[in-house]
Amino acid sequence: MAEQVALSRTEVCGILREELNQRSAFHKYETHIFVTMGASGDLANKKIYPTLWWLFRDGLLPDATFIVGFGRSHLCVADIRKQSEPFFRATLEEKRKLEEFFAHNSYVTGHYDNPASYQRLHSHMNALHHGSKANHLFYLALPPTVYEVVTKHISETCMSPTGWNRVVMEKPFGKDLESSDRLSNHIAALFREDQIYRIDHYLGKEMVQNLMVLRFANRIFGPIWNRDNIACVILTFKEPFGTEGRARYFDELGIIREVMQNHLLQMLCLVAMEKPASTDSDHVRDEKVKVLKCISEAKADDVVLGQYVGNPRGQGEAKNGYLDDPTVPRDSTTATFATVVLYVENERWDGVPFILRCGKALNELKAEVRLQFQDVASDIFLQQCKRNELVIRVQPNEAVYTKLMTKKPGMFFNTEESELDLTYSSRYRNVKLPDAYERLILDVFCGSQMHFVRSDELREAWRIFTPLLHKLEREKPRPISYAYGSRGPPEADELMKKVGFQYEGTYKWVNPHKH
Repeated sequence: MAEQVALSRTEVCGILREELNQRSAFHKYETHIFVTMGASGDLANKKIYPTLWWLFRDGLLPDATFIVGFGRSHLCVADIRKQSEPFFRATLEEKRKLEEFFAHNSYVTGHYDNPASYQRLHSHMNALHHGSKANHLFYLALPPTVYEVVTKHISETCMSPTGWNRVVMEKPFGKDLESSDRLSNHIAALFREDQIYRIDHYLGKEMVQNLMVLRFANRIFGPIWNRDNIACVILTFKEPFGTEGRARYFDELGIIREVMQNHLLQMLCLVAMEKPASTDSDHVRDEKVKVLKCISEAKADDVVLGQYVGNPRGQGEAKNGYLDDPTVPRDSTTATFATVVLYVENERWDGVPFILRCGKALNELKAEVRLQFQDVASDIFLQQCKRNELVIRVQPNEAVYTKLMTKKPGMFFNTEESELDLTYSSRYRNVKLPDAYERLILDVFCGSQMHFVRSDELREAWRIFTPLLHKLEREKPRPISYAYGSRGPPEADELMKKVGFQYEGTYKWVNPHKH
């Protein structure tokens, strides 16, 4: 086993600080004002404020950074602290630093559709930098229904005349091609594309970002990363819990809109794209758009939909099905599970199925990319050889491993499946991988858009799924029932088998860190 690499968080952050300074990613002495629109909401309390605290604690924010909350609730900074601090994980040793962090915070009460509220916000922001150069960053931790009115008022009233202005938007970006185009056109009339940061937090995850390095920094993968060697690609997102507490919201979206059209499609692009000219943001995003343009609309024949039902053998909440939730209509046909097969119709990938599967109330928590290679030609070991696989485990237990055949110890040529394994918790001892939001918010400060969704990328993603989504809404087919805690509908396994995936069921990866 390779020697473990021990890096403390202080060392990691010190290296990053040095890199930021060398790249002149931001001028540390300019004033930066980070405005959280919707500061009293769940997203702000559970993600945005904790992330800003971690970046502040580790010295990764510019020195003169002020954080301004804006929302309808009548709050003060003490209220913000009380609501968000349970998610901070601050230690007693960090108490002084935490006080310093909240001293940089303020809050403005206002209504999202009231021009006078934005005038107050703008006056407050001006008072923070006393006329010096200031950069404004607006994070829309808000329901998409108010994006249009909020962005209009920000553009008219709150822009910095001396520094840069950036707007961060959370998904969903519309619910189909038409609504997405309408929102994109509205935003494009107010801001330049280089000012817009559409955040998909999956693009901030360690192993999703590692996909580019694995592909383009290793000579061994180049010659085999194509239809001549790869039989199929499986992109998986599984959760072992249902929609508890958010079923009303989920029922309007469904699993395809919530997970597949964004998270899984983004991972597909990173697997399938050609090598960009550089790691420049637009070079990378150009190649992702080219991939999406090669994918035809999702076809109903290549789709299996499911909806979880109660499991009498389960424990507690596991007994309840999706339709048992009182906030869900009794006749809801919203899918909580989906398997969809797509094809990238270009020379590299012609005929290779990309299988996207995601679901709730399944048997495990798992997100991964799995490349299954073609069968060994002329198997001389009496058909004992199983297909090789390369697996990039995104969560939990981040890992990269290659499933391959080796000889069993002994007198004869008996084969067995084993792996070459890079499990992060084994190789990188005591390293806390940054949260996805830490990476992405720091990227916004630095002006890097590589891990954010561009407007043409978004449009192509909706083009692929909108006809299918409209067909499902029109015809309302009943999803296949599957038990809470199961692998999902067996019909999904049949579809995967039909398009070429071979599941042997003889091998299971074991986290070496636990042994």
